[in-house]
Amino acid sequence: MSRSRVVVVGAGFAGFQAARTLSRNLRDKAEVVLLNPTDYFLYLPLLPQVAAGILEPRRVTVSLPGALPRVRLVLGQATGVDLEGRQVHYEGPEGGTGRLTYDRLVLAVGSVNKLLPVPGITEHAHGFRGLPEALYLRDHLTRQMELSAAADSSEERTARRTFVVVGAGYTGTEVAAQGALFTRAQAERQRVGHVGVRPRWILVDIADRVLPELDRRLSDTAGRVLRQRGVEVRTKTSVKEATATGVLLDDGDDIATHTLVWCVGVRPDPLVSDVGLPAERGRLVVDSRLTVPGHPEVFACGDAAAVPDVTRPGEYTPMTAQHAARQGRTAGHNVAASLGRGTAQAYSHHDLGFAVDLGGVKAAANPLGVPLSGPLAGAVTRGYHLAAMPGNRVRVAADWVLDAVLPRQAVQLGLVRSGSVPLDNASPELARVPGASSKES
Repeated sequence: MSRSRVVVVGAGFAGFQAARTLSRNLRDKAEVVLLNPTDYFLYLPLLPQVAAGILEPRRVTVSLPGALPRVRLVLGQATGVDLEGRQVHYEGPEGGTGRLTYDRLVLAVGSVNKLLPVPGITEHAHGFRGLPEALYLRDHLTRQMELSAAADSSEERTARRTFVVVGAGYTGTEVAAQGALFTRAQAERQRVGHVGVRPRWILVDIADRVLPELDRRLSDTAGRVLRQRGVEVRTKTSVKEATATGVLLDDGDDIATHTLVWCVGVRPDPLVSDVGLPAERGRLVVDSRLTVPGHPEVFACGDAAAVPDVTRPGEYTPMTAQHAARQGRTAGHNVAASLGRGTAQAYSHHDLGFAVDLGGVKAAANPLGVPLSGPLAGAVTRGYHLAAMPGNRVRVAADWVLDAVLPRQAVQLGLVRSGSVPLDNASPELARVPGASSKES
């Protein structure tokens, strides 16, 4: 008798945990296939440290074949789901196409950059959802600092050293905090051509404070650290227009800059809406056991799923890594239960707290609801990340130690060009190489 096949689409926090749970629970009872564009799991919370030169790129990636030895990895980008034929169609990394049949399907495709109808944004801004974008930003920041030192006019020097981040959530706040330290260190090391123009970082958000989703005390702590580093926090403000040489804010301020980082949030992967099943704000509707109503063979979790929050009746769980990882494990258990291994369970989880790394020894955290700041919060935050990572812990810790005692290496590798990481990329984990422009902004 042939074994059942479980196909997991996506290897983010939800997909990785689902595949790992399935491989442990099913073992030889079913074949577990993981469809993903890359051969690694990306630990997204540490991505700002890659852009700031603290961690090397491979430190935040975990090999899927190495971490999931009993799971068959298929490299490809899912392009469609045939519910009637029980097939997932995909495009391979070298342009070929294929399809995977399934007995059970777990959709964990995650999310992509959230776009807003602002003129010039898709042409001149870059997101921060994947490793290519982080590598591009690290090169870009270094390049702007070097071009600034060699510029002939004070206007160009100032524009090159002005960096605008839109979105004061987790990602935007960490990018601004880490980036300010990174560029300041470069400015201090520039002896020849040093012009005395300090890097200028501007964090813009329509909310009335940074980290609006967190407790006011944590938000105030993060805002205070940012301002101490010279970051201009512009709340209740939005971008009206973006150009190749500047950003116009809705308060009338026209900022000359060559850097616009878009961190306004995320939206579910477009594949979700293409499935043709009921969705809630782009997220696939599921029940408390993560099953799609009317399709007991289909499960969804993470950012792709609108999961009922049993701790807050009438609401859905937020799109966070904490929920995604735990939903992935629940989905794995429930798929195994549908195949005769174990008992299905409803998803229920109370937030354990949040942690925001602000660079250096600074952080804001509230583990188990206890608000922390300063070095203690920094230690708790990094300890949490080490515990949450499924691999590379020693290498990450070693990079942190080296960063504390040695200057960072600020060099351009030129591996990812501007045209390879467009904001409207439906697959931010992959650099868009074919037809990419070599022109840099």
